Amino acid sequence: MSVVLDVENLKTYFHTEYGLVKAVDGISFNINQGEIIGLVGESGCGKSVSILSVMQLILTPGEIIEGKITFEGKDLRQFEANGPEMRAIRGSKMTMIFQEPMTSLNPVLTIRRQMTEILELHLDMDRASAGERAVELLRMVGVPDAASRIDDYPHQFSGGMRQRVMIAMAISCNPMIIFADEPTTAVDVTTQAQLLELMKDLVTRLNTALIIVTHNLGVVARYAQRIYVMYAGRIVESGPSEEIFDDPQHPYTIGLLNSVPRLGEKHGTRKLVPIYGVPPNLINMPPTCAFLPRCTYKTAQCEKEPWPALRSAGDNRYLSCYVDVRGKQ
Repeated sequence: MSVVLDVENLKTYFHTEYGLVKAVDGISFNINQGEIIGLVGESGCGKSVSILSVMQLILTPGEIIEGKITFEGKDLRQFEANGPEMRAIRGSKMTMIFQEPMTSLNPVLTIRRQMTEILELHLDMDRASAGERAVELLRMVGVPDAASRIDDYPHQFSGGMRQRVMIAMAISCNPMIIFADEPTTAVDVTTQAQLLELMKDLVTRLNTALIIVTHNLGVVARYAQRIYVMYAGRIVESGPSEEIFDDPQHPYTIGLLNSVPRLGEKHGTRKLVPIYGVPPNLINMPPTCAFLPRCTYKTAQCEKEPWPALRSAGDNRYLSCYVDVRGKQ
């Protein structure tokens, strides 16, 4: 498999009246063609800012301070965020499914207009051809009676159907990468499963790379081949999905897994353990590991040394921790 996107040492900071918020502080990741990866962590860890940075959608007071974003052999940071080069990539080769479809879709435009605009702009289709293609896309993502529903407005669709429209818009130009930012947050459990199976099927059929941004570990366990675990703006552990779930090596990853129930476990066999405390203030970061105040595995070294960089922890496994937790869980 060939690497579609390679991000190195990405740093995105926000200048606020209270101080400098280091929302993303030196992360590196990559994704291959036709691969699904998961970017997981609790709210505020920098997941969404990371993918918005890749798409050059960071607005003032935010700023990408440092890093390299390689796509098709070119560093996207050399292009202006609103320049013609990035506009040609966004929506065509690199697309995004936003978290809340009701606020992402324009309430005063029909679904037809919102879908055909993309096709006319990026594929140079005429309005009639774009309309036919839009109906075909809606059918592909399971919208019933697509030919008549395409002229409806967003408020006339349910939450699940609106998210299907967003998926149809995301795949309309056969992109190389799709970013899905909490794609199932606004829908019920049954619809969640349908949408995720739909996206998995589309990845297989279109050979598209998919990055799922979520705090739902069940989602990435089923669909992602690799996982990147984020905390306080950094990646603290990464590796193949099965290995992360079978043998987590960072205390934060262990905490995440211990705080959710597991399918197949008998009632009462394992007590759910929450991660006590709160995430650190990103304006006033500690000099040591940011997870230290909440960590149950910390040692004297952790309290003296700076936050460790990612190190190899086996084949395709990377870890940011001084402690070897294996055998202590």
